[in-house]
Amino acid sequence: MIYSRIIGSGSYLPRNVVTNDDLARRMDTSDEWIRSRTGIRQRHIAEAGETASSLALEASKAAIASAGIAAGDIDLIIVATSTPDYIFPSTACLLQAKLGIKGGAAFDLQAVCSGFVYALATADLYIRAGQNRCALVVGAEVFSRILDWNDRGTCVLFGDGAGAVVLRADDKPGIMASALHADGSHAGILSVPGSVCGGKVTGDPFLRMDGPAVFKFAVRVLDEVARETLAKCGQRIEDVDWLIPHQANLRILESTAKRLGLPHEKLIVTVDRHGNTSAASVPLALDLAIRDGRIKPGHKVMLQGVGGGFTWGAVLVQM
Repeated sequence: MIYSRIIGSGSYLPRNVVTNDDLARRMDTSDEWIRSRTGIRQRHIAEAGETASSLALEASKAAIASAGIAAGDIDLIIVATSTPDYIFPSTACLLQAKLGIKGGAAFDLQAVCSGFVYALATADLYIRAGQNRCALVVGAEVFSRILDWNDRGTCVLFGDGAGAVVLRADDKPGIMASALHADGSHAGILSVPGSVCGGKVTGDPFLRMDGPAVFKFAVRVLDEVARETLAKCGQRIEDVDWLIPHQANLRILESTAKRLGLPHEKLIVTVDRHGNTSAASVPLALDLAIRDGRIKPGHKVMLQGVGGGFTWGAVLVQM
């Protein structure tokens, strides 16, 4: 039987670090106000010339090096992003060209902050079906480009970055189970309700969010989808070594762990340093915890996403 395993990971953050104090000099906010409500103390913001594909390239190079493979071994690229370089071609195709490879499938997947979890589950199914043998799965975002920097309720929350993993066919399970869901009736609580028509922006081109509604929805579905995923592969909460939810808000992360009955020591937190990097948040946190030695071979890691759509999902991975 064919399974898929994560054999390498990588990440990249723009060099430009913006602290809460930096924001407080530009708008009516403070470090205490932001930290107490979100747990965030800083975020990385892309420079003018940096794009989703350029961030993805650096994260991908690191993941490929970590996996010990050649770029040419990759026969599938999926990039999860809500902030692509262009309307088309896809960021995945641009990334493929930058990596100097061609021929394999490459496409973007748009599920906002659940994007990486959706992309990982999708790549797993391609490999299990025998369609591909080595996939590059990336989450890359430049959310700073769609923020209203006069809206302190949203602009303080987000940052830019990219994370990537290499997934390869194996005879032993790596991806143990996954579950993906969506409910479009909740689209209004988190969206960028604008578009381009006739060369002009129509609607509102900035991110808008109903924070309290998102919080309540996120905590409930993250609890439910984790339990659903565990049930699919006959695992228990106690079997999970690490929990990596989408890094949106420290209170959401802590509330999710509490509802699941997992101790705080099993929760990976990067939102304090990265802010909410949307589809990049889960792979960024995963790579950091692998590289600092917390996540070790054999550990079972629950990856979770929840975001605009509304979308949500989870993947249980044995490293």
